[in-house]
Amino acid sequence: MATQSPFSLLADALGKLTEKLQAPTWLVDEAQHRLVLMFNHVLMQEPEAQARLARQKGRVVRAQWRDFSMQLAATPAGLWELAPQAKPDLLLTVTDTSPLDLARSAMQGERPAVRIEGDVQFAAEVNWLVDHVRWDAEEDLSRLIGDAPAHTLANLGRGMADALRNFVSKLPGQDKAAR
Repeated sequence: MATQSPFSLLADALGKLTEKLQAPTWLVDEAQHRLVLMFNHVLMQEPEAQARLARQKGRVVRAQWRDFSMQLAATPAGLWELAPQAKPDLLLTVTDTSPLDLARSAMQGERPAVRIEGDVQFAAEVNWLVDHVRWDAEEDLSRLIGDAPAHTLANLGRGMADALRNFVSKLPGQDKAAR
């Protein structure tokens, strides 16, 4: 008799639960505004990224996963702003619907599968941003608590992330040849 992994049962249950959940509109709006602030904070630390994004001013990208979506427009300053009513020039749709599979892939350092529709040049610029712009959390933390404590906390965080990646890689069904 074949037994089912408890992780696949959890994935099925989580998938069914998230299909039925709808976040309140105010919560979605607030989360999107905070996310834009975070994106712009990171972009402001990368002048090349801002310059590249400024050349795309007015263009709109729509990122979508299941029923959740977010539309961003490039500003003349090389930052992002919410553009919920604009017609998107680029549509990025995450094709994997399982939240657990997405989390597992992220923990292994993999990008999710994305279907791309629309402006190819704009897609290339967005891809460049994804490939080259990184948040230096340690630097931001050092501004708050100082260099040495920030470095210690960052090392602790990296160690925990490595341990979690190692754990996830050893879960049943993680053999890439079996996929």
